[in-house]
Amino acid sequence: MAMFRITGGRVYDPANGIDGVVKDVCIADGRVVAQADGGPAIDASGMIVFPGGVDVHTHVAGGALNFARGLVPENQRVARKFRHGPKLRAGIGGMTPTTFATGYLYAGMGWTTVNEAAVPILSAKHTHEELHDIPIVDKSTLLLMGNNEFVLDLLEVGEVERAKHVVAWLIWAAKAYGVKAVNPGGVAAWKWGKNANTLHDPIEGYHEVTAAKIIAGLAGIIDDLGLPHPLHLHCNNLGVPGNFTTTLETMKVLEGHRAHMAHLQFHAYGGHDWGTMRSEAATIAEAFNNHPNLTCDAGAVLFGEAVTITADGPWQHLLHELTGRKWGNLDVENETGCGIVPYVYSDRHIVNAVQWAVGLELLLLIKDPWRVFLTTDHPNGGGFWRYPEIIQLLMDADYRKEQTKKLHPDAQKRIVLADLDRQYTLSDVAIITSAGPARALGLSQKGHLGVGADADVTIYPAKPNKDGVLFSYPRYVIKGGEIMVEEGEVRATSEGREFVVRPSYDEQIVEYIRPLFDKVYTMSFENYPVEIERLRQPRVTTCK
Repeated sequence: MAMFRITGGRVYDPANGIDGVVKDVCIADGRVVAQADGGPAIDASGMIVFPGGVDVHTHVAGGALNFARGLVPENQRVARKFRHGPKLRAGIGGMTPTTFATGYLYAGMGWTTVNEAAVPILSAKHTHEELHDIPIVDKSTLLLMGNNEFVLDLLEVGEVERAKHVVAWLIWAAKAYGVKAVNPGGVAAWKWGKNANTLHDPIEGYHEVTAAKIIAGLAGIIDDLGLPHPLHLHCNNLGVPGNFTTTLETMKVLEGHRAHMAHLQFHAYGGHDWGTMRSEAATIAEAFNNHPNLTCDAGAVLFGEAVTITADGPWQHLLHELTGRKWGNLDVENETGCGIVPYVYSDRHIVNAVQWAVGLELLLLIKDPWRVFLTTDHPNGGGFWRYPEIIQLLMDADYRKEQTKKLHPDAQKRIVLADLDRQYTLSDVAIITSAGPARALGLSQKGHLGVGADADVTIYPAKPNKDGVLFSYPRYVIKGGEIMVEEGEVRATSEGREFVVRPSYDEQIVEYIRPLFDKVYTMSFENYPVEIERLRQPRVTTCK
């Protein structure tokens, strides 16, 4: 492995209290070390040095992405251009880039770790194959569990302890890193043509199970299992006016437990209908600030093309009815669902303008940058390669206000963005893009430049480009101690690792699962779990 030093750069490493200090970063054997004796030096004078970016919530691999690529092939024409050398593999861009392009685009922006936030066990084998095909970046996955009927049936009869062992077995069977709950109970109810619009009413088909019971049950189970990342929650009533009350109630349900609230922008709306929809970001941010047990990601919206892909089937059907755009729906047997609808966010559309503002408002109103992270819920709110545009809006209040003035006058009356003067510092940016997400995921070797950290380093020019965007192209991206990107061009690739957890469970739980599985699934039990040998570069963490 390479040994070298990065010299002369202004280092931003918030996890270690370093805020713009000119110092060396030494690398050997793929890790940050105290001193590198020998080897070349990269002169980073006049540049800024960040830990490699960590995306806490994105959608980059699996059956849903392939479904979307087939449903909206026209979107492949809409993509950020990326340059790479002649020895690299071809890839197609668009809102759902192919595997090679995904790795190149993330690395070309300075991100080195991504968390695929929605994987059903039934398609986990295929998802891991695609993740292996994404070069350069390291990956983790979250297992969809908020509508798993094995778990819901156990919660119905109060067998929480057995449910814990089932959850643990399913996580290891999928070779996942954590648990995601999407519209808890809503997808199970969707099989009856219903939804889970309230937290405390029984889910269709059950007498005792409510959305609140699913949320609290899974959060408690994950805490008991000692998973590094808490329950990753897509709240009920995503996207609809007035849903902020559900979000506030969900925070109360989660008291006493860790949780990560995904794409919070989509859950912070007021109003009674689409004609009165307004921002409630200030209300949500105030409550969030008072709940230190929670983290979140923004799920920010950017104007332009997007593709909405979510396990929240009821919402996708509603979006299809609202827009008239084409719609695809999948039922993943006893586990979850999937819906896909292409979408265009317009700056002249009042609802879209409010959505654009809400994501920024949350990032500005949540006080602790260690608890709110930069995402677009790719590709739902916009392509991940547009993160630098959001950073520009966060760092420059005057520019942000200029853009706000371009919105429809009625939209400006329904938001508070123009009143916010906060400007992110470079250290704040390093937290929301790297240090904070790494900490929330429990990836102790990521998101910082201290001794022992993975040598994932991004070196950016210190001055914005001609469009005023500071982080558009990095000068260098170093992944695992090797230079992958130079002058915005991908020069080399590596095989990224996959992070997996192995929670403890009673081995006898298989005797409970197997007969149920044989009764209700369409595949054999033996073909269900993912063999660890299928993962090319697994890094397994054993939990208590």
